[in-house]
Amino acid sequence: MSIEFDRPLIVFVASLFGLWLAAWAGFFILRRRRSLDEAAREDFGVVLAAALTLLGLIIGFSFSMAVSRYDLRKNYEEAEANAIGTEIVRADLLPPGAATKVRALLRSYLDQRVLFYLTRDDQELREINARTTALQSDLWSAVQAPAAAQPNPVVALAVAGMNDVLNSQGYTQAAWWNRIPQAAWALMGLIAICCNLLLGYGARNTNGRGIHLLILPLIVSIAFFLIADIDSPRGGLIHVNPQNLLSLSGSLPAH
Repeated sequence: MSIEFDRPLIVFVASLFGLWLAAWAGFFILRRRRSLDEAAREDFGVVLAAALTLLGLIIGFSFSMAVSRYDLRKNYEEAEANAIGTEIVRADLLPPGAATKVRALLRSYLDQRVLFYLTRDDQELREINARTTALQSDLWSAVQAPAAAQPNPVVALAVAGMNDVLNSQGYTQAAWWNRIPQAAWALMGLIAICCNLLLGYGARNTNGRGIHLLILPLIVSIAFFLIADIDSPRGGLIHVNPQNLLSLSGSLPAH
């Protein structure tokens, strides 16, 4: 069963607990087996600094991956709105009966695309996808018949526009499926655990160190939370707002 990081709050809580536990394990278990003497502490500080630097680089790289995927989802939302708006205009190139049908179908299709971005319920999403697939079939049939009856360059423009509408939905879906690989999450978590083990191992005593051992796990957990939030299309707090689709829907005349 695959792990999906669609609940950033759970990622935060699990990371905070796990990393804090790793820090205390380093202090109570590793130190009891072999404590650091002053001669080795300087070299240990270099190792700890290098490990923390590597962790920072990995977190920064993962954050960049999440942001690029978020921007991709935003760009495809804009492209989808442009494709639908263009096809609504090009529907006038079809015969009057076909043009009216295509515009009505595009209105319904636009409503489903808006719902795709706004819904957070899995069952509702499956229903939206089913209705979207049915509408896509109807839209293609609505332009295919006039194109077969009157194969000319003018009608071909409407057919090409409809092809862009259908393709844009596929690109959007692919962008929503494009997530940070689970292997990257695993490696990032492993490096974070090692860093906290080293942090606990290098702690000198327990006086006031309880809070000290919590600082790094808290900071790293917040970073994990932010990365998971941006990378999750539907979970968390940061979402792609379908402002271009909503603007297009509001600009259309009433049914």
